[in-house]
Amino acid sequence: MTQPSDIRRERGARPRVLDVFSCAGGAGSGYQRAGFDVDGCDIADRPNYPFPYHRGDALAYLAHLIATGEIRRYTLVHASPPCQDKCTLTVGTNQSQGWGGDHVDLVAPTRALLERTDLPYVIEQPNGRAKIRKDLTLCGEMFGLGVIRHRNFELGAWTTARPAHVPHRGRVRGYRHGQFYNGPYVAAYGNGGGKPSVQELQAAMGITWTDVREELTEAIPPAYTEFIGRAFLAQTALRVAA
Repeated sequence: MTQPSDIRRERGARPRVLDVFSCAGGAGSGYQRAGFDVDGCDIADRPNYPFPYHRGDALAYLAHLIATGEIRRYTLVHASPPCQDKCTLTVGTNQSQGWGGDHVDLVAPTRALLERTDLPYVIEQPNGRAKIRKDLTLCGEMFGLGVIRHRNFELGAWTTARPAHVPHRGRVRGYRHGQFYNGPYVAAYGNGGGKPSVQELQAAMGITWTDVREELTEAIPPAYTEFIGRAFLAQTALRVAA
């Protein structure tokens, strides 16, 4: 397997990350802040995505890049496949409504393609998903954000130290079973039940380039992947141009 330190780049060039299932660019923006150039891919039209991106099926595009050798342009691949299949929020919360258990599992085919790239990779998933290794678990409180938003990350072909989880300062603001609770965090999902405004979501997650609620509620805070990107660069001893 080609290791990241063996990938040759022109002097002054930044490492490049491929951001598949990119949504509106929460993950990609974190990598950009860490020192990467970013290319995205998403099946939906994402006019707010702040980097070059390919609109199309992420798995088909990844397979194309592997087949043509174009994948070698990249130093790292990040994947955030849709999480509805067996996700706690989908299956548990909505079980009584009779839906949420028939979604397609995209994690396994995503991993299979990522392993074929011979590149280091990151797979991101929410809590309640048991199909990835939890090499890292990150939380908004670790970065002083206004959301908790736990996310798990599987690291392929590289590793880094697991940061300690930081105790939460209180509850997530909103209604639970008909009762309203206040707290220092907003609920970055859904629309109703005391959910935050778009402006509150933007401030809580550190995302300013989109005001589309669906994109905000699907995104991960850029602080997470900035942390991961910096850890990756330190681990692989890559030198990033200023």
